[in-house]
Amino acid sequence: MIIREARAADRTQWDDLWAGYLTFYESSLAPEVTDSTWRRLLDPNEPMQALVAEDETGALLGFTHVVFHRGTWSIGDFCYLEDLFTAESTRGRGIGRALIEAVYKLADERNAARVYWLTHETNTTARKLYDQVAEHRGFIQYRRP
Repeated sequence: MIIREARAADRTQWDDLWAGYLTFYESSLAPEVTDSTWRRLLDPNEPMQALVAEDETGALLGFTHVVFHRGTWSIGDFCYLEDLFTAESTRGRGIGRALIEAVYKLADERNAARVYWLTHETNTTARKLYDQVAEHRGFIQYRRP
């Protein structure tokens, strides 16, 4: 398995993984939102980027999307790991951990002051991994209804 930046030729496989991710979170998006997201992930002028995990056959096993942004608590940017997903059939093989470590490396290369992410409290399987590779600081997210 290798972790690399997403490229235009990944679109079909990414679409399949993206659909699985949205299903996992019981969500759906208009096709134009997905199209816009994909364009942004590949645009070097955007503050966001996609990394993918690929096996030896070229099959995508998972992805992560990150957004780099400024913050008020640091001179350096923050790295928000917005999305992380691995194909259900590949779980338990260390792909999620490898993607997170690749995000850490990317954040270090860009001198990001912080890497952070959110997950749903019921996502217990992923939280077992997250508790091993990061620190839960007790914050709760609120959203405008």
